[in-house]
Amino acid sequence: MPADAARPHSRLRVHATRYGRAADPHAPGDDAHISMAMEDGTFLAVVSDGVGSARQGRDAAVKIVAQVSANFRNRPRAWGTGKALEEITRHLNRQLYQEGLARHESPELAATVVVAVLEGDRLHILNVGDSRAYRFRAGKLERLSLDHRTQAQSHVLSAAMGLADLVAPFCTRSDLAVGDFILLCTDGLTDVLGDDVISELLAERVGARGLVAIARERATPEMMDDTTAVVLEVLELGAPAANAPEALPIPGRLNVGDVVDGYTLRRSFRTSDRTWLASKAGRSHVLKFAPLAAQTNDPILTAFIREVWTATALQADFFPTALAPADATARYYVLEYIHAPTLKQWLADHGPLSGEEAVSLGLFLLGASQFLLRHDFVHGDLKPENILVRGERGALVFKLIDLGSVAEVFSVNSRAGTPSYLAPERFRNAATCESTEIFSLGATLYEAVTGRLPHGEIEPFQTPQWRAVKPPSSHNPIIPPWLDAIILRALAREPRERYGAYSEMKYDFECPAKVKLFRCASAPLIERDPVLLLKLLLLASVAVNLYLIWKACSP
Repeated sequence: MPADAARPHSRLRVHATRYGRAADPHAPGDDAHISMAMEDGTFLAVVSDGVGSARQGRDAAVKIVAQVSANFRNRPRAWGTGKALEEITRHLNRQLYQEGLARHESPELAATVVVAVLEGDRLHILNVGDSRAYRFRAGKLERLSLDHRTQAQSHVLSAAMGLADLVAPFCTRSDLAVGDFILLCTDGLTDVLGDDVISELLAERVGARGLVAIARERATPEMMDDTTAVVLEVLELGAPAANAPEALPIPGRLNVGDVVDGYTLRRSFRTSDRTWLASKAGRSHVLKFAPLAAQTNDPILTAFIREVWTATALQADFFPTALAPADATARYYVLEYIHAPTLKQWLADHGPLSGEEAVSLGLFLLGASQFLLRHDFVHGDLKPENILVRGERGALVFKLIDLGSVAEVFSVNSRAGTPSYLAPERFRNAATCESTEIFSLGATLYEAVTGRLPHGEIEPFQTPQWRAVKPPSSHNPIIPPWLDAIILRALAREPRERYGAYSEMKYDFECPAKVKLFRCASAPLIERDPVLLLKLLLLASVAVNLYLIWKACSP
């Protein structure tokens, strides 16, 4: 090991080259890649290769690279680097798999991935599939990844991102030294260049573009494939990486008057003693503590850490401000306290919203939902209990709360949420998506303008009967026909009859004169088109009368 490697510097320095080339020069390839220095001093590189048999392999590869880099940048500090990579990969895999099923009824968003994180004096590698990672040190090449290929057919993948609901990524950690070369690449390179050739080329300091060019020159027509390489040269080491982040304790029983990091607990919310109204320096805050079960249940702890991660990362006017104190001595996070009733409480005290107020609520919920979707999230539990209301009649202001239910789009296919607001397909294990959120939004608006649930109270594990929904105006005559149509379309039992996107529903709210009356195709004819039914009955009556006249006149 070079002598300089024993004297780590305070800042990691890496020289990176990366290059990708499609097999067909006239079409985009299925590979995607990135390499970047992070604000915290780590260095990240990701290479992904869309599975050739998948219809959306390229889309999967691009999404993987974007999501891994974005999520790793904002990862919870409660997780070590390896844990963060595993959690990000597992959730992203589930999202790709569920999205493939929802859109194509088969796993068509599939790709391999290999990730390298250089942290101080350590190297973390994660891979799924057959994209590889190598380390070249002192003339010796070492493969750090594991090929997920079947034994019977070495060219067939045994695992890839998006192919199955669960994935077991290969993870490893090793040391770094000044002068190390780290190579990430797709099988377009390794199927052509053997390890001995790669070793010789790295010894000659050939960069990513040169490796790809040489592989393309030597590839036969049968071996021609998309080819990508990322080469990282370690110039200086950073400070030694910590073994693991310090585990914060989870408080047991909490009581009024307890003080946690300067926050004095005043009262608990609802029936839970894990969410508290607290005061500090004369201001009120909400503290949410990890569940007691997280003390012994790692999945519950992981879920809470993800909740903190989501709440603190999604900062916008739609939601209360969230903060995870850097100097916290316990497992909790802080939320902005807003002294306001929930929409459920407000409706009980003031009655249904007016048409204008319903429009304001609809546009607010659509704006919040669009914001979440831009970050690949859905709220997952839209309902009046999760909306705060401030202001006076005619000038209401809303806030969306309970980001603990927020999840990646297409990542949840259970009945998670409140049954009375879930879309019918959620009861058939369909994944959360824009369409299911639109149904929940429609159910919330229906209750806001009528004081009733569109399908009545639905109990957990109950299988409801999805009858046609009565127009909101049948309960509240001031609701105009165009608002009736918007809410009914959002509540359509079949996803194909609903709005296809938040933007479509928003357009109708903003252009009521262009809203078309909604008739559910699966509803009885008397509900879909009563005029047509009367015409058909009249024709039937005329036909019967003509037949009776003919019968009477017959000899």
